[in-house]
Amino acid sequence: MFVRRFVSRVLGLALALGLAFAGGVASAREKAPHLTVLVSLDGFRADYLDRGVTPNLKALADDGARGAMRPSFPSLTYPNHYTLVTGKRPDHSGVVGNEMEDAVIGGPRFKMNGPNANDPRWWNQAKPFWVSVEQQGKRAAAMFWPGSETEIDGVRPAHWIKYDSAFPYDARVDQILAWLDAAAGPPLAFTTLYFDAVDTEGHHYGPDSPELRAALVEVDRQLGRLVEGLKARGRFEATDIIVVADHGMAPLPAAHRVVLDDLVDMAKVRLVTKGAVTSLSAEPGHERTVETAFLSKPLPHMTCWKKAAIPARFHYGRNKRVPAIVCLSETGWYSTTREAKAKPGKWDNVDGGAHGFDPYDPLMRAVFVAHGPSFKPGVTLPLFDNVDVYPLLARITGVKPEKGDGSLKVVGAALR
Repeated sequence: MFVRRFVSRVLGLALALGLAFAGGVASAREKAPHLTVLVSLDGFRADYLDRGVTPNLKALADDGARGAMRPSFPSLTYPNHYTLVTGKRPDHSGVVGNEMEDAVIGGPRFKMNGPNANDPRWWNQAKPFWVSVEQQGKRAAAMFWPGSETEIDGVRPAHWIKYDSAFPYDARVDQILAWLDAAAGPPLAFTTLYFDAVDTEGHHYGPDSPELRAALVEVDRQLGRLVEGLKARGRFEATDIIVVADHGMAPLPAAHRVVLDDLVDMAKVRLVTKGAVTSLSAEPGHERTVETAFLSKPLPHMTCWKKAAIPARFHYGRNKRVPAIVCLSETGWYSTTREAKAKPGKWDNVDGGAHGFDPYDPLMRAVFVAHGPSFKPGVTLPLFDNVDVYPLLARITGVKPEKGDGSLKVVGAALR
């Protein structure tokens, strides 16, 4: 009888302690304001997560949700970063490439980090998530993200910093934590965080290089610093961390180049982009010559279409900023020009890596990991399109979303 009473009291005490602990965790979640952190690991291919060198990211995945995302066409940096925060494919968001022309805007063409890249007219065909957050009475921040330096719909994030690739990674994490510590105004509800090392080393040395491995280790270290910083502030339990990438990476041998001058006199062409995606228009009076060169017969290592004939699966070609002819290179091949090859460029004469290829190629798949109070643990999602990230952000942050191209049909399975 004594033993039974003793065991009963011990079990009762353990149950009480367990309930108290669970109540304490729930109370902490209730007291700490909810935060969503959207982290971009530029160029982090989905299968990099299984290389065994990113323990912090794997821990978030194991205790949350993971999956692989199909990028939008073209699988380039600016179009897909803007798709992630607008839920609109590049044809609908207006950011149709890393370089663009627009007859209405005129002037120099749009280039990444170019002198006119922050003109709102390039970005105003879609509303990024941080603008909706601010307009709906919450506070948003951006620790680097394409479009975040621009006043869109009359709004900027409450906190933002002009992009600087040399800005130390430790300082990027520390800046977000400092924004959290700021006492003035409403609490931060949403912030972005961006790291480019994986993409940079993947381009320079290829996706299977020691340099790429070192970049994986470094960005994972920063995720660990973010988690520890949130824990130290009592914020981790109330924070949803979503880790994404804009695209994957494929090997690009130096010899795999299609020289456009071998196809046509480049003086007759207005070339907007080259590389994995070649986009161009004919100079006035040369339309027939240019169309014959690119559209009359199969070309080695690339396929070309008139913009209206681009395959429907790419959801691309209706926007006025898409040039008249668009060509997609075979994965692992790039287009270039004689002029570009003559220069000691970082893309045209070296073995390395590249993206921009067919989004349906597994090498272009991007990582997705989601961890926090909104997500069930141990979930592996089937392949989904990256337009679905936006409605997920809206759901967990409590923001009414704009109409877009994504849905919660697949990613909603990760929600509690």
